[in-house]
Amino acid sequence: MRSLFSSSPYPITALSRLVRSHRRFCSSPTPRLSNPMAIPPKSAAAAVIPTEERLATRFWIKFRRESMLSLYSPFALCLASGSLKIDAFRHYIAQDVHFLKAFARAYELAEDCADDDDAKLAISELRKGVLEELKMHNSFVQEWGSDCVKESPVNSATLKYTEFLLATASGKVEGLKAPGTLFTPFEKTKIAAYTLGAMTPCMRLYAFLGKEFQALLESNKHDHPYKKWIENYSSESFQASALQTEDLLDKLSVPLTGEELNIIEKLYHQAMKLEIEFFYSQPLTQPTIAPLTKEHAPEQERLMIFSDFDLTCTVVDSSAILAEIAIVTAPKSDQNQPAGQIVRMSSAELRNTWGQLSTQYTEEYEQCIESILPSEKVEFNYEILHKALEQLSDFEKRANSRVIESGVLKGLNLEDIKRAGERLILQDGCISFFKKITQNKRLNADINVLSYCWCGDLIRAAFSSGGLDAQNIRANEFSFEESVSTGEIVWFVQSPIDKVQAFNDILQDRSNGRKNLSVYIGDSVGDLLCLVKADIGIVVGSSSSLRRVGSQYGVSFVPLFPGLVQKQKEFAEGRSPCIWEGESGILYTASSWDEIHAFILGL
Repeated sequence: MRSLFSSSPYPITALSRLVRSHRRFCSSPTPRLSNPMAIPPKSAAAAVIPTEERLATRFWIKFRRESMLSLYSPFALCLASGSLKIDAFRHYIAQDVHFLKAFARAYELAEDCADDDDAKLAISELRKGVLEELKMHNSFVQEWGSDCVKESPVNSATLKYTEFLLATASGKVEGLKAPGTLFTPFEKTKIAAYTLGAMTPCMRLYAFLGKEFQALLESNKHDHPYKKWIENYSSESFQASALQTEDLLDKLSVPLTGEELNIIEKLYHQAMKLEIEFFYSQPLTQPTIAPLTKEHAPEQERLMIFSDFDLTCTVVDSSAILAEIAIVTAPKSDQNQPAGQIVRMSSAELRNTWGQLSTQYTEEYEQCIESILPSEKVEFNYEILHKALEQLSDFEKRANSRVIESGVLKGLNLEDIKRAGERLILQDGCISFFKKITQNKRLNADINVLSYCWCGDLIRAAFSSGGLDAQNIRANEFSFEESVSTGEIVWFVQSPIDKVQAFNDILQDRSNGRKNLSVYIGDSVGDLLCLVKADIGIVVGSSSSLRRVGSQYGVSFVPLFPGLVQKQKEFAEGRSPCIWEGESGILYTASSWDEIHAFILGL
C-alpha cells in the first residue's frame, strides 16, 4: 500500500462504487508473458466480457488459472529450459500419440454431426492438421530407432482424457438422448458444438505454450534439444489452426440456448483440467525448481509467505475505502450532532479536506521519490537502498501525522468498517492461494500480512468474508471508544523501514533452530526492502515508482516464468545450485495470483 488514498489509481467516489469495482490487475509497463494476446491483462475492461465476444476467448480468460498450472508444470518447465531428460520426452511423445489418435477420431465424429458443408470442410482441415502432428511425432520415433509408443502403454491420465473426448464426440453428454438412440439433425449439430468445446482448449493451450517457449529460445543458438517441437506449436500454421477451431466453436454455438452454452463451458473447463493432469502425469527423474513446494522439506525448513495488502491483495487502496466511509457517514453541514459524541466534520468539509491531503501527498511523494534517486544507476547494494528509503520513511510518517491532525478519521463506526471490509473486492486467486496453504498442515508454512493499512480490522474482515482466518496480520489499528474511532491510530507499520523490521522480527521469531524459506509478494516502493530481503521477491501490479527506484538502485525485474526457465537450465547444467537467497537484487514479476499459485504450490 502507498499511504493515503491519493496513491490509489481510483478517485474518491461513492463507497458502493469502490467496493463493487470489478476485479483486476493493473496492466504492467514491463512485459510479463511473452504472448500478452494469449492471456489478456486482467483489467476491468477485460474482466467485464461483452456478450458479443468470442465464446472461446471468454472461456480462456475465465480459466486462466488452469493455463498457468500447465505452463508451470515441472514437465513444461524442463521442456522449455531444454533440460528435460530424453526418456521423459519419449514417454510424453508416446502418450501424446495415443491422445492425438483419439483427437483425430473426435474430429471425424464431429464432422459427421455437422450439418453445414463449410463446417464439415473446416473440421476436415483441422483433422488433417492432427495427422500432420502425428507425422512429426513419428519422425521423433524414427530418429530414436525404437517404437516408444508400443513400449509405453497408455497411462491413466491419457486414458481419462481420451475417453472424455470420445464420449463427448459420441453424444454422451448431459442433456442429450441416451446413447444408442437416433439423434435429430439439430441434436447432431449440438454434438458437433459440444465436441469442439472439448477440443478447443487443447489447441489454444498448445498454441499458448508454443509461443511462450519460442520467445525463450536463444536466436543465436541451435542446440535446444526440443526446438523442433517448440517451432511446430509456435508456427503460424498451428496458431491459425487454434484460431480456426475457436472460430468454428463460435459458429456452431450460435443456435444454442444459454443452458447449452453452459454445457460447453463445463466441457471446456473439464478439458483444461485434464490437460493439467496430462502434464503432471509425465514421469520425471530430475529435480525441478517449480512448484516451489515440490523440493520443500517441511521437516527441515519453514515456508514463510509474506504479502502486502493494499493493491497486492485488493483492487483498491484501503485508505480510499476509509475516506469514503468517513464522507458518506458524516453529518451534513446543517445537521446538529448529538451531545456527548465525538464531534465530526460535515461531509462537505471532509471531502474538501481529503482532497487537500490527497493533493499535498501526491506532490510531495513525487518530490521525495525524485530526491532519493541517484543521478545514475548504481550496482545493487542492500545497505545503500535501505539508507535511501529512510528518507521516504520520514516522509510517510509526516504525511500520516497530517491525517491525524486533520481529524478526518474521527467518528467512524467499527461495524461500518467491518462491513466495508467484507465487501472489499480481492484480487482473483489471492484467497484460494492463502487457503490452500493454511489447509495443508504438512506444508509447515506461515502466511504473514504486512500492511500500511490504517485499520487492521478492515483487513481481518476482508479475509474473513472469504473464509480465511488470517491471524498473522501486522498493520496499524484505529483507536476506538465504544466502537467509534477517536481519530487516533496506534502505529505499527508506517514506512519501508517499519515493514522490513517487522519482516526480520517475524523470521527471527519463527526460526526455532530451523531454516526459513521466505517469499514476499508486494506492489510498491513501500515493499521494496522486504522484496529484496526475502529469498524470493515477487512483484505484482504496475507501480512505476517501484520500478524507477528499484532500477536506479540496481534491482532487476524479471518476468517470473522466463526467470524460472533460466534458473532451471542453470541448475540442470550445474552452473547454479537450486538455492534461493535474499539480497540478490533480482525480483520476479507476476501477472496474477494464478501465476504465483502455479509457481509456489503447483497442482
